[in-house]
Amino acid sequence: MPSLSPRCTSADSVVAALRTAGCVFAEDEARLILAAARTPDELADMVDRRVVGHPLELVVGWAEFRGLRVTVAPGVFVPRRRTEFLVDQALALAPGARVVVDLCCGSGAVGAALAAALGPVELHSADIDPAAVDCARRNTADAGGEVHTGDLFEALPAGLRGRIDLLAANVPYVPTEEVALLPSEARDHEPLVALDGGTDGLDILRRVAAEAPQWLAPGGHLLVETSERQAPAAVDAFAHSGLTPRLAVSEELYAHVVTGTRP
Repeated sequence: MPSLSPRCTSADSVVAALRTAGCVFAEDEARLILAAARTPDELADMVDRRVVGHPLELVVGWAEFRGLRVTVAPGVFVPRRRTEFLVDQALALAPGARVVVDLCCGSGAVGAALAAALGPVELHSADIDPAAVDCARRNTADAGGEVHTGDLFEALPAGLRGRIDLLAANVPYVPTEEVALLPSEARDHEPLVALDGGTDGLDILRRVAAEAPQWLAPGGHLLVETSERQAPAAVDAFAHSGLTPRLAVSEELYAHVVTGTRP
C-alpha cells in the first residue's frame, strides 16, 4: 500500500496517494483531509489510514448529515445519506412533535437532525454501545438532548411511556450471513452490533415494533429503515404489534422506511 511521508504534505501528493489507493473522489477527499489535519504528521497519518481502507468520515472525524456536521469516532456507525429519508418522513408525519426518541442512535445523527428541524423538543437518544453514547452526547448537546446507555427500551426513562411523538429506530438490519459480504469500510471498521440484524435481519426490528405501542403517545409514530427485500415482513411486524403501517420509498436514495402509527 502507498504511504505518505510526513514531509510530503502538498495537495498534489495527497491526491496522488489517494488515487493510487483507488479512491474514486481523490480530489474531494484530499480537500477534506487537508482541512482537518492540524500538523504535517497528522496529515500523513490521516492519509495512511484512508489508504488502507478506513472510512473517510472516521479519518476526518465527522460526517455530513442533513446539513449538519456530525462527529464520528472509531468504533461508531457512520450515518448514511439514505437515512436522511427517514428524517424527512418523520418530519412530514409529525411537524409538531415535541417528544422525540432516537433508538439505536449510533452517533446521534437522526436525533440531532430532527431537533434541528423541529426546534425545541424533549430529545432522548439511546444505544447499547458506550462509544456510540459518547458520540451522541456530543452531537445532541446543542439540542439539550439526553443520551442513555442500554438495550433498546430498557435504556429509556420510564416517564417516557405513552408520551413519545416520534420514535426513530435505525436498527441493524443486515442478515447475519451477509455481514461478511459488506464493503470492507463497514465490515472492518464499524461495530458488528450496529450491522447484524439476526438470521433474516429483522430480529431487532421485531423487538422494537412489539414494544413501541407502550411507549408511543396516541397518534405517535415509529419509523424504521429496512431493505426492499425485507420491507413486506417489516410491514407485517408493525401490523402484528397493533401499529398502522405504511411503507415509504425513495428511489433516488434507494431507501425504504416503514412507519407505524399508534391508533
